[in-house]
Amino acid sequence: MGYKLNSEKFNNFLAAIGDEYKVYAPILLKGKGTFSDTDTVRYGQVNKVEEIEFNKKSNFSPKEVILPITQTIFYFTEDSVTEPKADDKKALIFLRSCDIHAVKRLDQIYLKNGAEDPYYKRLREKVKFVLMECENSFENCFCVSMGSNKTEEYDLFVKVVDGQVFVECKDESFKAYFQAYEQSEVSPQFVETNEKEVKVPENLDTSVFGWSGWREYSQRCIACGRCNTVCGTCACFTMQDIFYKDNEKTGERRRVWASCQVDGFTDMAGGHSFRKDQGERMRFKVMHKIYDFKKRFGYHMCVGCGRCDDACPEYISLSNCINKLNNAMEEVK
Repeated sequence: MGYKLNSEKFNNFLAAIGDEYKVYAPILLKGKGTFSDTDTVRYGQVNKVEEIEFNKKSNFSPKEVILPITQTIFYFTEDSVTEPKADDKKALIFLRSCDIHAVKRLDQIYLKNGAEDPYYKRLREKVKFVLMECENSFENCFCVSMGSNKTEEYDLFVKVVDGQVFVECKDESFKAYFQAYEQSEVSPQFVETNEKEVKVPENLDTSVFGWSGWREYSQRCIACGRCNTVCGTCACFTMQDIFYKDNEKTGERRRVWASCQVDGFTDMAGGHSFRKDQGERMRFKVMHKIYDFKKRFGYHMCVGCGRCDDACPEYISLSNCINKLNNAMEEVK
């Protein structure tokens, strides 16, 4: 059972929770695309339902809300270390099924992979999810193949039809805001098919490292790292120490997103570096998404959102590469 209300009433709900929550959702940024005459959709803070872009796939994932691109870990002086004050506000994030599954992958890495990461946990504990419906599959999506097209892990489901907002409320703390409104049958419809289908080889193993096809990406990949930047499941980071100009003995340590596709990712002391070749880097990324992670945790890391295919300036397709591995396994056996 759910509720039906107009946009104004739903905006009143967003305003009512504003003291406790920051609301994030995909928004359309006019003229902010790759070229000056193109638009882009990415996550930002919203105050009204009209600001939310329901009909287009976001070019960037919502992970930057709970895993900031740059995050200060602590400030330091000559004789002290101080952690930054945490924002007291919680976060309410509008996102699609595949992105909810992507957060599960981040949780696996940061919370269930040995010691819990306190910086991630501090932000993650304050997050609640609003499911957005995908009426149709978007370009390059293959979520059905990866099993991430459906989810029950959400606190609210929101759908807007002709200015009317339909809400399914699972979270008890939000129900009081909607009980005065008309009740209605509300449930999400999930995508059942994608134009793109992906089949991960059942016999996939490390012998595919010897596949000759990896060399194709040595020529095509330009090591820009855009595929990692837009991915909702990439979790790698590096550390930066920033020293202040007015006192070079003080500063801050930051955690910053890193990319396994760019130069320097595997650099080691003594000038050594692994995977200097772009084909080797592509091999590493692909196998981590559909082999290494599953071998350890029991399910694929990739959720099939297709953003890496959307973002690649060289039109390299992860989904096509995965499908090629079926023949690749026959080649190397």
